[in-house]
Amino acid sequence: MDRRRFLAGTAVLVVLPLGSASATAEAMAEAIKKVVGNSVVTEGRVTLDLPPLIENGNTVPLVVSVQSPMTVADHVKAIHVFNEKNPQPNVFSARLSARNGKATIGTRIKLGDSQKIVAIAETSDGRFWSASADVIVTLAACLEEST
Repeated sequence: MDRRRFLAGTAVLVVLPLGSASATAEAMAEAIKKVVGNSVVTEGRVTLDLPPLIENGNTVPLVVSVQSPMTVADHVKAIHVFNEKNPQPNVFSARLSARNGKATIGTRIKLGDSQKIVAIAETSDGRFWSASADVIVTLAACLEEST
């Protein structure tokens, strides 16, 4: 198998599952439940920083910070980000440890429409903390016509 056929085959594997997911608030709630189970998610300790108005949904800057001493006894184990209208409700999950020093994750994401974004932090004591933000997207990602 040559490199070109391998890359073409893996591209198909990556693209095909995206169409099967549903883009609803219920799908986001179900994705969150898969992460937190029956645990209570409390608002607070998490800061979700992203612009409230996005001109182009293809590159949306996002920073999630969690107030934590990041010690062995008390640290953030994971940060999860969810959205309600993209084809996949689980945007990303990042695993952390006390050795990270700070519980901050920064990245860029794609948004297909105006929607709610939810960030959930899992701490070493098994508790979940959250923050959410509504984002207005004027030009949705993945919907632009190529030129």
